[in-house]
Amino acid sequence: MADRVTVGFDPGTARLGFGVLRGEDPVEAIDFGVLETASTISMPERLRLLYEGVRDILYRYAPDDCAVERLFFARNVTTALSVGQARGVVLLAVAQAGLTVIEYTPAEIKQAVSGWGKADKSQMQEMVRLLLSLDEAPYPDDAADALAVALCHVQTARFQRAIDGQ
Repeated sequence: MADRVTVGFDPGTARLGFGVLRGEDPVEAIDFGVLETASTISMPERLRLLYEGVRDILYRYAPDDCAVERLFFARNVTTALSVGQARGVVLLAVAQAGLTVIEYTPAEIKQAVSGWGKADKSQMQEMVRLLLSLDEAPYPDDAADALAVALCHVQTARFQRAIDGQ
């Protein structure tokens, strides 16, 4: 399990965050960042660009596990639809790569990473920085969020294996 690769995604159409981790104890960040699309291009083109970017990440790192933040509530319907489309692109690319997607709610991610399900952005960024022994907090927020999604999965999977006696 030490060399297991986990990728986490934080969906969005303007910026889709990704974080790639190796191992579980210790766990190390091997890459993170965002896939960006310009608001001046059409939504179908933006989704195509995101799909190709996600596919490239999956090809480059050949992850064992893929985790994505689950959208469960949004105050702005337009934003929710946009994020939902980006999630669909991620889910499609992961499924085409033959991988299973594990989904976590924002509260589950916050609880797993910070110990508090209502942690704010700055608390989460600092916990990600500490847990991954980074010199500075990951930037932008979308990249930090994606690393948090991946960390949530690493910790949750390790706990589940312990319960299962593996």
